[in-house]
Amino acid sequence: MRIDFKRGGRLLKQSANRRRFVAMSAREALARHPWAIGLMESRIRPGPATLRHHDAVIGCPREAGFSVAMAAHAYALLDSYVYGFALQQAHLPFRTPEEAAAMAPVLLQQFPVGEYPHLAEFTVRHVLQPGYDFGEEFAFGLDLILDGIERARCFV
Repeated sequence: MRIDFKRGGRLLKQSANRRRFVAMSAREALARHPWAIGLMESRIRPGPATLRHHDAVIGCPREAGFSVAMAAHAYALLDSYVYGFALQQAHLPFRTPEEAAAMAPVLLQQFPVGEYPHLAEFTVRHVLQPGYDFGEEFAFGLDLILDGIERARCFV
């Protein structure tokens, strides 16, 4: 499994962009290799790739001037989001937008729409729309988290 820390052969200099790139790369790598999700954090002796990933995630906020404590908060939040999203994505009953569209009517038939109106609306008006890709939800959440981390740095 490979997580990229460079883009175009050079290390990203702008810390916010680097944090985003490392998190996106980690999620993409875990999506390609879902078997690695549990393995990466369960090893007593992590390998050099895992150590490089952790060092890069911690290094981004430190290089941007975050305190060690704030970098720890950012690290825990980003790590939880990346692994949590990858775990959820790995266990969905579909992989592609086409599979999601085919699966949604099957899922809707399994519950009374009147009892779960918001879930039904979400499925019909969002999941069943052309081009819906659950994996694209990651970037939206990541941007919210990174914006929040940046705002928190100003108040800590």
